[in-house]
Amino acid sequence: MSVAIVTGASRGLGRALAGELAARGWDLVLGARGGQALEEAAAGLRRPGGEGPRVVAVAGDVSSGAYRAALVAAARELGGLDLLVNNAGVLGAEPLVPLAAQPLSGLREAFEVNVVGALGLVQEGLPLLRAARAGAVLNISSDAAVVAYATWGAYGATKAAGDLVSAVLAAEEPGLRVWWADPGSMRTRMMAAAEPGEDLAGLPAPEEVAGVLLRLLDEGLPGGRYTAEGLAARSGR
Repeated sequence: MSVAIVTGASRGLGRALAGELAARGWDLVLGARGGQALEEAAAGLRRPGGEGPRVVAVAGDVSSGAYRAALVAAARELGGLDLLVNNAGVLGAEPLVPLAAQPLSGLREAFEVNVVGALGLVQEGLPLLRAARAGAVLNISSDAAVVAYATWGAYGATKAAGDLVSAVLAAEEPGLRVWWADPGSMRTRMMAAAEPGEDLAGLPAPEEVAGVLLRLLDEGLPGGRYTAEGLAARSGR
């Protein structure tokens, strides 16, 4: 059975992606900072009697090398690593602020989690990903990586860096499929924290987006940068 690591899996898009993978029969290692919320998410994916996919919850901070090693060790215990989903992320300031007011401590944290932590987890998991029949990495990007939105500069900078890291990884690891995908704006707690007071009612829920992003996996699409909007449009072709 295939095994995936999904970070940031206690809520939002990470939890929705984990649900989609579990429905496809994947064994899962779920990661997030909040232990109780993460265990609740994992429990919701486990089936009575131990049937169905195995789901392991490992709480911690992806900026920690020891924690990244624990995630990969858990995947190894399940039999390997076929898919790594780097979804964990922080904004760098809540609510978002202009660059002139951006706390540098928040910027450092955002780079540590969104870029360094993600790459560190790739490095830790590479031996297992290379050994997999069709190893893949899905790094969650953002349109803030390519569009200059006011107040999104710090977060966008980390996502732009993540895009470049993803592209170079794809060039250096041709045996893997490396995707970096922009899910678009969603009705999430992170979005509410970024811009409090904004009406999010018209935005899709993460559960509406997760299945679209996993078309990358289902259709065996080549590595590269994708958007949820573009993937959804494929259904009309």
